Amino acid sequence: MTKKILLSLVLLSLFLNVAFAQTKVSGYVIDNTNQPVPYANVIFKNSKIGVVTDENGKFYIESDQTFTAIIVSFIGYQNKEVPLPKAVNYNFKVTLSDGEALKEVVIFAGKTSKKNNPALDILRKIWERKRKNGLRMFNQYQYDKYEKIEFDMNRIDSAFMKNKLFKGVEFIFNKVDTSRVTGKTYLPIFINESLYEVNGDNLLGKTKEIIKANKNSGLSNGDGVNTFISDLYSQYDIYNNHLNFFDKSFTSPLSKTGIDVYNYILRDSAFIDKKWCYNIVFYPRRKNELTFKGDFWVNDTTFAIKTINMEVSKSANINWVKEIYIEQEFDVLNDSVFLLKRDYMMSDFALNKKEKSKGIYGKRTTLFDNHKFNIEKPEKFYKEEVNFIDNEVFTKSDEFWEENRFEKLNKDEIGIYKMLDTLKTVKKFKQMYNLVSILGSGYIQKGNFDFGPIFSIFGYNDVEQIRLRVGGRTYFGPNDKWRLQGYTAYGFGDNKVKYGMSGKWMIDKKKRVIISGGNRRDVEQIGASLTTTNDVLGRSFASSSLFASGNNGKLTNINLTNIAIEMEPSKNFVIGTGFSYRTLESASNVFSLNYFTDAAKTATKSQVKQSEVNLQVEYTPKKKNVGYGVERLAVDSPYSQLFLNFSQGVKGVFNSDFDYTKVQLFLKQPIIIGPLGRTNITLEAGKTFGTIPLGLMSIIPGNQSYFQIENTFANLNFYEFISDEYTTLQWEHNFQGRLFSRIPFMKKLNWREIVGVRGAYGNISQANRDINATGQVYLAPTTPYWEYSAGIGNIFKVFRIDCSWRGNYKDVPEANNFTVKGSFGFYF
Repeated sequence: MTKKILLSLVLLSLFLNVAFAQTKVSGYVIDNTNQPVPYANVIFKNSKIGVVTDENGKFYIESDQTFTAIIVSFIGYQNKEVPLPKAVNYNFKVTLSDGEALKEVVIFAGKTSKKNNPALDILRKIWERKRKNGLRMFNQYQYDKYEKIEFDMNRIDSAFMKNKLFKGVEFIFNKVDTSRVTGKTYLPIFINESLYEVNGDNLLGKTKEIIKANKNSGLSNGDGVNTFISDLYSQYDIYNNHLNFFDKSFTSPLSKTGIDVYNYILRDSAFIDKKWCYNIVFYPRRKNELTFKGDFWVNDTTFAIKTINMEVSKSANINWVKEIYIEQEFDVLNDSVFLLKRDYMMSDFALNKKEKSKGIYGKRTTLFDNHKFNIEKPEKFYKEEVNFIDNEVFTKSDEFWEENRFEKLNKDEIGIYKMLDTLKTVKKFKQMYNLVSILGSGYIQKGNFDFGPIFSIFGYNDVEQIRLRVGGRTYFGPNDKWRLQGYTAYGFGDNKVKYGMSGKWMIDKKKRVIISGGNRRDVEQIGASLTTTNDVLGRSFASSSLFASGNNGKLTNINLTNIAIEMEPSKNFVIGTGFSYRTLESASNVFSLNYFTDAAKTATKSQVKQSEVNLQVEYTPKKKNVGYGVERLAVDSPYSQLFLNFSQGVKGVFNSDFDYTKVQLFLKQPIIIGPLGRTNITLEAGKTFGTIPLGLMSIIPGNQSYFQIENTFANLNFYEFISDEYTTLQWEHNFQGRLFSRIPFMKKLNWREIVGVRGAYGNISQANRDINATGQVYLAPTTPYWEYSAGIGNIFKVFRIDCSWRGNYKDVPEANNFTVKGSFGFYF
């Protein structure tokens, strides 16, 4: 969801896509041979305001003060003072001359030494004290937090402003400003402000954040943007070894492994807020890795960070993000305690990393104040609310914000609210924004009803041939207490109408008690997944097999009715129970669900009628949701998932055919392994006690499409392995380009390496073999089946291709010993 919204915003900026500071300078630094000097220092003369050039020697620096010169320096070169003839100076070329290296720092341009380097001695002191600094020094803590998030279209120029698209909305360009980080013009399109009270207990290892006020304007009429914000701006601690941004794990410049990936230079020392501090510059030892460049000031006695500036290298293997820039300032409390005072983060999102490409700035400013310490609260205080919403939080007056903001809005930010509210009334802009909303959500909104999802209108499978589908849902807002939805579809191959309808109603907000019910009559590929729910509008693989390998008529006509109730007694812990009734019948003359109804095997039945009572438990620790309604959006951050299901088939109820007991387990565990990438481990296990036909068996999920499908086996056909007890284990690891970045001719491709292994074990009771009248041979993986794969992701940023090999059972008829499958997706 997050990536769709991000790309939609960037696309909008391509449709839509003066300065107030006193001194601005941009340019590039070269040496005597006209080669760029990366990571050189550029500061305003007689100040501590400075930046570091990028890997191409380019820089931009600005200040709201007036300066008449800049100083450019780098180890091994003579310092150069460059006069500034005017307040705004662009495209300066600065040439550094060779000079004597500093004798007290044994260091050189390019890679720095790991021996006799005073910067590394200071770094080791930081490691020793990092768990003794800041909030960690107290048993309990409390503080207030103010957060401001803004999205801006960037690189606004005169030609862009004159585009016919903007006829009638020219007033928006009165709010164009210039970024103090990049020097590029931008136009604000969204702003959000929040006030929080934060409590923490280091002894219990718990924190709680209570929102006190929230205000936004601009491109936000639902929970999609809020989901985007929550996923985009996760919290981080620069003292940690790795910092997670945009699904990636960056090595912190303060990491204990930083010596292996960064160059460090002791550049300066000075008093800051009456504290003697050292200044250390850092930059990557290699390109294409997830690292930063920048500098920090660190105290000489506590070895606590006073200020730090970090910028992600443009060569880093990350999509849709041209730049990430971070500033943090720490305040000194009681002469020795350093507390985070200000945190600023800016990201430049664009479709590519070319210098002139237009995109979106995402900026977050966070301020911290009113710290209190060692005020103990009971452990139950830290228990998270399941579904609490205080509507007064979102209706605070302008006077409240004037009084409680930690810093006043500047005149341009004040005008953003008025400008954006006016812009939303302009017909042309509303049309563009609605288009972006449709692409992000998949629904077309008309009043209080959404038509869609639009991406499922067209489908194809062997039974229905061409399939058309239309549907919709009620939508009054992201916090709806009830929702109705449904669809109807028609297959031109079987000439049948299908439909599905369901309703949900949250009868208790506090514990999220939800009752639901519905009915679906459709064609389904029931051999494509193991652990399923009775959600009547859940996914159906049948209609998505537009491109399939081999013939597949093994589809089932299903008529499913379900009623259920669920509740969330504690955060991310959901229990539910329900009753379902289904009929199953083959949808094709090449596939049979027949079973014997007598011991003599003389009578058969082709239709399965089954009543079932089930109990389900789901636990998703660290999962973040946005919204308080009957349906919520999940933030994309990786989280573990545990799902348990107990089902009891009841014979005789509504002419139900079978008595049985089924238990199922699903466990998914994502693991971020620092710079080595991300691992996903998925375990599924289950067993059915009792005699059941093929339609109720557990099918090891195959994949006969040309595309990757999660939790399936790439080399298996549908119904190739059948079982009534099973265990599957799947492991996949994405190295995020860690290996390819070390190969010279592959660095610029930014491809990412993926490897995986999948295995399955299963068995079938003799009783279930005996009632089989389908004509299909029951084969269970009593000797564990396994397959392995290797793939390349991030091809053209959106495509992935995987090669998969079958490890055993290679002599099975129509076995796929080798397959190639692809997938499309938007990944950072």
